[in-house]
Amino acid sequence: MLNYNIRGENIEVTPAIREHVEKKIGKLDRYFNETPDANVHVNLKVYPDKNTKVEVTIPMPHLVLRAEERNTDMYAAIDLIVDKLERQIRKHKTKVNRKMREKGSPKEFFAAQEDLNHVSPNAAAVEVDEDTDSEVVRTKQFNLKPMDSEEAILQMDLLGHSFFVFTDAETNATNIVYKRRDGKYGLIETN
Repeated sequence: MLNYNIRGENIEVTPAIREHVEKKIGKLDRYFNETPDANVHVNLKVYPDKNTKVEVTIPMPHLVLRAEERNTDMYAAIDLIVDKLERQIRKHKTKVNRKMREKGSPKEFFAAQEDLNHVSPNAAAVEVDEDTDSEVVRTKQFNLKPMDSEEAILQMDLLGHSFFVFTDAETNATNIVYKRRDGKYGLIETN
């Protein structure tokens, strides 16, 4: 069952908007049959130029689903966000299935999962609010858990960010993966 927390900024969350959000995002409920209570955080924002932004975050034990969509029509943005979230879920499921095949038996796989900590909500992802002055307007803190760069890239893509900070499982150093302008990925290693 999905529990909704819907907030509006510069917009009143009407029963019609709430119903549309719950109906559309409720389609994802079939993916959460093992998670009885998943919390869905929805932020709706309307800008002075009448553009809208919809953000959806669904934190879970080993996965954080997050999507953001901007559109002139809020209802269209909600529809598009569901597509993004479904793609993230399918991508994660494919990754888990591939790891399971590589590890062998399910028992071995789940033991390895504890070490891999795939898509952990405790990994670091930093959101940067664009602002013209250099004042810090938002601070987030995360516990970094060890993972490899491939897992960090998956986390970054699932969260929809352009970079991701993580602890390297082999060296125990704090590293950063980022998406390059050419669509490929870069890695910054620290000493």
